[in-house]
Amino acid sequence: MVFRSKVDAFYTGFILIVILIIGLVSFLPLLLEDAPLLAILICASIFLLVASLILCMTFSVEYVFLDDYLLIKGGPFRSRIPYKSITRITSTDKVLSGHRILSSRDALEIFNQYTFFGSIKISPQYKKNFLGEIKKRCPGVMFED
Repeated sequence: MVFRSKVDAFYTGFILIVILIIGLVSFLPLLLEDAPLLAILICASIFLLVASLILCMTFSVEYVFLDDYLLIKGGPFRSRIPYKSITRITSTDKVLSGHRILSSRDALEIFNQYTFFGSIKISPQYKKNFLGEIKKRCPGVMFED
């Protein structure tokens, strides 16, 4: 079963602002001086690469329930969390710190023994359905609001 990440307006606006800042930093120096065509092409290529990576990481986030583990995918990043390692799940809106693969402030924090900080923050689009699936696969997990 696959769940997509919820995308809220705050996160979309934040990503757009980041991309605009990267664009300004990339192209403003070229506009202030008479830059050669090669410099413009290099800066445009780097900007397109960075912007595509950011957009891919933001809007292609998926949470996949497999037989033995939960696979969390966000762009080129992957996290595999075995169901037996999940100890607790809480709701959180503190999404600017810790290990996170999400695109919304309405998030869940999954505490486990496999991720870097001992927990990972995610934001499934259909939270109740996601939690129902977790309950089926991890009957002993504790849920906190």
